[in-house]
Amino acid sequence: MVYATGDGIGPRRLRVGMVGGGREAFIGAVHRMAARLDDRLVLVAGALSSDPERARASAADIGIAPARAYADYAEMAKAEAAREDGIEAVIIVTPNHLHAPVARAFLASGIDVICDKPLSATLDEAEELAVLARRSGLVFAVTLNNTGYAMVREARAMVASGALGTLRIIRAEYIQDWLTLPIEGEGNKQAEWRTDPARAGRSACLADIGVHAYSLAQFVSGLEPDAVAADLSTFVPGRRLDDNAHVLMRYGTGARGVLIASQVSPGNLNRLSLKLYGDRAGLEWEGAEPEVLKFTPFGEPTRTLVRGGPGVGAAAGRVSRMPAEHPEGYVEGFANLYRDAAALILARRAGQTPDPELVAAVPNIEDGLAGMRFIEACVDSSEAGSAWTRLVR
Repeated sequence: MVYATGDGIGPRRLRVGMVGGGREAFIGAVHRMAARLDDRLVLVAGALSSDPERARASAADIGIAPARAYADYAEMAKAEAAREDGIEAVIIVTPNHLHAPVARAFLASGIDVICDKPLSATLDEAEELAVLARRSGLVFAVTLNNTGYAMVREARAMVASGALGTLRIIRAEYIQDWLTLPIEGEGNKQAEWRTDPARAGRSACLADIGVHAYSLAQFVSGLEPDAVAADLSTFVPGRRLDDNAHVLMRYGTGARGVLIASQVSPGNLNRLSLKLYGDRAGLEWEGAEPEVLKFTPFGEPTRTLVRGGPGVGAAAGRVSRMPAEHPEGYVEGFANLYRDAAALILARRAGQTPDPELVAAVPNIEDGLAGMRFIEACVDSSEAGSAWTRLVR
């Protein structure tokens, strides 16, 4: 992997800002941990909250100078673009409805974007954002972070090599239990905005975790479904959006898929999995054991492939930090995405052509848009009695 360099001594650090992710936010802190791990990015500015006092306090918590602690993202975009030492990229970790407006402001200021999923609360807004991003020529990375695990990268390389033969079956699941009770009405901030149609969009469960399972399946298989038949359910009385989704998927290649997303399944804290079956072999990966792939050629014993161990190729090795059985997990996988995104942004700013493999490894505006189209088609299908519904292209 080649990084743009600053003084010739080594890779320089990308100056970044963050919008959202202040006190009491969960995912913002995770993004910061991941961004720090490889020392490729330095956080120097932020609009961490729309409340001025909370914005200042949140910035102070993580060492952002008072002069670069903003309460308004638009002000931040203009001010940072005008500084000689201004940010080179923004990390967006707000609720869904603010993703597109914030991204537009920074794209207009010539600042590269690293945006949490989904792209927006509505498909129309996401489509408009994609047009702006393409025209800008800037890097627009989407933090579909589960694509960053070393053994997910290995799985992708195995599928592309033909190790499974022709893919027939794709099964993706993301199952949790944290919304089993109506905690959005009990002051839980994370649950409250995720189940609010004005801030989350047309879906809660699919937009929050289902899109991760979808992007994982698409990343590893290289396939995008043509049509879906979805059954979205809301089991908790009074909840305004879905908390469970069962989706059938049809692919143009003849493959068939199943996606299950649930946030009301007791006993499942955060269970993500992907299973792919071809006419030659099967491949299985579990997020709870991210360093392991189960590979089974038809008629042969299952082979357990371990990151760093025998039989594991270069795709995993390129994004591994530790030897085998020195565990790497969620933050390291997330950090791989940040390291790769930083490399793309630094290369663009240095006028360098990045490695095509690096470009393919970082989910971009098109991947984010594909996720939005999937959500939209699933909601439309469910509202039509689970009718088969084609994805917009």
